Amino acid sequence: MNLGEPPLFPSITLPEPLQLPPPILEVPRADIPSYKPLVVPPSDLRPPPGVRPVRQSNSESRPTTKTPPIKPPEVRKFDVPGTDIEVPVPSGEILVTAATTAFVSVAATLLATSLFKHLVSLFKPIIKQAWNKMKKKEDSSNSSSLSGPPDS
Repeated sequence: MNLGEPPLFPSITLPEPLQLPPPILEVPRADIPSYKPLVVPPSDLRPPPGVRPVRQSNSESRPTTKTPPIKPPEVRKFDVPGTDIEVPVPSGEILVTAATTAFVSVAATLLATSLFKHLVSLFKPIIKQAWNKMKKKEDSSNSSSLSGPPDS
């Protein structure tokens, strides 16, 4: 059985690729973060044994007595029983003011919400009726203009 000559398929000749030089890559560099450590002398700094301290005059010396922090008169402390924890408690006037403000703001929000819902339920049918009337007028004006001028 002779099948004949093999079929010739079309072929495309591609041009040679463009020769590019290899890229030159630089070695990566990193900036290493650094800092100068802060040297803080300890609070109980004393000269080493055998060294005499240098005396300062009275005008340059600092007072070494610590004054207690000033507490505002409206803040009181409450000791938590069974622990060494003190909790600051504001005065009664501040507490009453904060509670009253919170109560009034919540009441106003609830009242405004219920009033808005009631007004929406009242105005919804009125707005629907007005919308339908406007739509009917618009439809009737469009249908009359489509029919053209009356014949005489």
